[in-house]
Amino acid sequence: MVIVRWILYVLIVLVAVISGGWAALALWYQAPGGQVVRVVAAVTWVIFVLTVLALIWARRGGVPIAAYVLAYVILLAWWSTIAPSNHREWADDVSRMLAGQVDGDRVTLYNVRNFNWRTDDDYDARWETRSYDLNQLSTADVILSSWGVPGISHALISFGFNDGSHVVFSVEIRRKKGQSFSSIGGFFKQFESTIVAADEHDIIRLRTNVRNETDHLYRLRMDKATMRSLFLAYVQEANELGAKPAFYNTVTSNCVTIVYGMAKRIDPGLPYDYRLLLTSYLPSYLYQVGALDTRYPLAVLTQQGDVTARARATAPSDDFSKAIRTPPEP
Repeated sequence: MVIVRWILYVLIVLVAVISGGWAALALWYQAPGGQVVRVVAAVTWVIFVLTVLALIWARRGGVPIAAYVLAYVILLAWWSTIAPSNHREWADDVSRMLAGQVDGDRVTLYNVRNFNWRTDDDYDARWETRSYDLNQLSTADVILSSWGVPGISHALISFGFNDGSHVVFSVEIRRKKGQSFSSIGGFFKQFESTIVAADEHDIIRLRTNVRNETDHLYRLRMDKATMRSLFLAYVQEANELGAKPAFYNTVTSNCVTIVYGMAKRIDPGLPYDYRLLLTSYLPSYLYQVGALDTRYPLAVLTQQGDVTARARATAPSDDFSKAIRTPPEP
């Protein structure tokens, strides 16, 4: 009986620690009020959980367990009332939402971002309406941008057209003014999700030249019909977010998982893989499923695809898209 009691207590402790830890973080990030209120709410919950465990250890029967379950149900009911919104005081670079209109082969994108960045806080804001002929769609590239966190990169998809123009789609958090990204906060409804369409001179140069990130570009092996479907999937997703906002989630709704969901519409047999979460390893996944040029080793594609130095060497007046795709002279 002693062993059974210990096993039962260990299980209760595990459930309480996991569920209680999640609840404490939920209160830390989302309790109504200022920072002091959120801290007090989270600490109070931790004290409550510890008290419940102490009472269980003291053999106070099922009363403390029932109290914990009731409190947790109330907390979950409150959590369910936290809804995403498209109406907040947004940071300038995500202040407008992408929208698209499809008319046969012609797609018009509204609110394409084309900022001129000098620093993260110093920029010329430009939002543009651009029109694209899907018959002229010629390439699709995946760009991975890394800021030094092991295993994690941001993934963007750039579509190229016969006239040399490009538009980049990026699934991003929609930050409020003064808000910074938090991967933990991304689990707790801290950010809405948005799709940004931008000029490469904006969104890639921002990462390489302003934020000092390392960017790699990989040309996707994709026929015209598949490219077209993926492009339109981005437009559809953007329009849906405009009509019905959604929260960003660090695991289930991030820059790669949403793209994977789009790709699954095109190829239902596309396998799920841990490399969709550890995004720095995404190239090996793409290579494995045949989405990259397998005539060359992946290491060669990675070396050739490092566009960081080329991007940093560009002048403001240069053709940025052409420059990052032009290999350095031997």
